[in-house]
Amino acid sequence: MAGSMTTPRPCTLPSTPLSKATRHVKFQCCTVTTQTVRSNKRLENWERLLNPVEYSNPASPFTSKQVKLGKNWKEYQGIRNWDGLLDPLDDNLRSEILRYGQFVDAAYKSFDFDPSSPTYATCQFPKSTLLECSGLPETGYRLTKNLRATSGIQLPRWIEMVPSWVGIQSSWIGYVAICQDKNEISRLGRRDIVISFRGTATGLEWLENVRATLTPLPDRPENEPGPMVESGFLSLYTSGTPTSPSLQQMVREEISRLLQSYGDEPVSLTITGHSLGAALATLTAYDVKTTFKRAPMVTVISFGGPRVGNRSFRQCLEKQGTKVLRIVNSDDLITKVPGFVIDGDDHIEPKNRNVNMSRLPSWIQKRVEETQWVYAEIGKELRLRSRDSPYLNRINAATCHELKTYLHLVDGFVSSTCPFRTSARRVLNNPAKQKVRS
Repeated sequence: MAGSMTTPRPCTLPSTPLSKATRHVKFQCCTVTTQTVRSNKRLENWERLLNPVEYSNPASPFTSKQVKLGKNWKEYQGIRNWDGLLDPLDDNLRSEILRYGQFVDAAYKSFDFDPSSPTYATCQFPKSTLLECSGLPETGYRLTKNLRATSGIQLPRWIEMVPSWVGIQSSWIGYVAICQDKNEISRLGRRDIVISFRGTATGLEWLENVRATLTPLPDRPENEPGPMVESGFLSLYTSGTPTSPSLQQMVREEISRLLQSYGDEPVSLTITGHSLGAALATLTAYDVKTTFKRAPMVTVISFGGPRVGNRSFRQCLEKQGTKVLRIVNSDDLITKVPGFVIDGDDHIEPKNRNVNMSRLPSWIQKRVEETQWVYAEIGKELRLRSRDSPYLNRINAATCHELKTYLHLVDGFVSSTCPFRTSARRVLNNPAKQKVRS
């Protein structure tokens, strides 16, 4: 990409294995340790076990088409709720979705998943070169802040008897980046701030996921109806320790700093994430709009996200002007939990509702809602299906939730009447071996 940004050399591992005596090797963009090599190899094997598709370039399976958005950028950020852009899927929007999906993929690739590593649950790469080391050179974006999430679960004392990684309380969850390349800013039509979140990785994050009852948002009077969200997601967003500030605090401080620096020019805030990261993205968007009265346009691009809050929470987001594009795989069970939906007079299509109680007396609906298990579908949906792709193993439920599966489906989706385009870019290692993996 031409512009003011210097193009870094890609981060590569040595062609020969590191010796036992080699403790670390310094590269242009990062330091790779023997532990990192083992961790990455273990993660690679794990991914191959789950992923239904092998990509031609594992570091960056999709390359966004560089389209000049210019003055139309708000259309693709959802100013009109993406009307007329989803069915059929507009190619410019497809490119933007894939681009933001790559930012989420970078959050996964940067995380140390190896419990035996001394750096488990931290970011493996320096902030200055994280995108390059994750296979995303020449984005035009610069990282400004690493983000951590802290669980509010108080573990019992006997947990000290199990491995330390089981109870790790705070972990690296994602990052904030801002577009600084002049050519990219011109192409996008504004200066874009990205917040990217990975999905569930640690033991306590899994425990937070199953705390599925709704809880009131802070600063809301008790015993009064209002916005409520999933307890575990809110805990991960608002909890902190004496040594680790909450994710909420880190986001607020960094967005405040960036808005003070660039608030006089066209700015957008795009928050993206997968799975748990999708839920945190929605909470972050709500919090930013609530905290900053003159916040820029805020858009959420979420992949495979679970439900987050109740109908009142959704209404608050809509009133704020927050735009949410929820990319859903119909074969992905995670997008159908937690709780259930009873919205009868909403924008949700009847075939996508779990329970339709709109014709029941209001007092029954109220009693059901008081159980704190009644959620609402939030935002505009781009609904995809694994079964429509000729390249996916549609039997494996786990692969339906993978981020790479979502990017593959977005890349090939045409419309509800023509689900998968025959001209979709090949994503297999060898085009001659385009068969479903068993």
